[in-house]
Amino acid sequence: MNWMKESNRLRHVLYGFIGALIGTLLFAAGLAIGKEYGDKTWGGKFDRLDLWATLIGGITGQIVQLFIIWRIWILF
Repeated sequence: MNWMKESNRLRHVLYGFIGALIGTLLFAAGLAIGKEYGDKTWGGKFDRLDLWATLIGGITGQIVQLFIIWRIWILF
């Protein structure tokens, strides 16, 4: 898990989580691709590990969102 501590990947996980929690996993994927495209445009490089970190957060956020929706559905 050393790759997770490099750069700002924990921030990628957080933003992916929030994006999927309030939106969908596709929204989080769009955030990830857009961020990496922006990095490349500004002279950086497209870092697929940053992309994966955002998607990991997005998958986790989507699971939490579905659990919340499921719990609300059962209560009513």
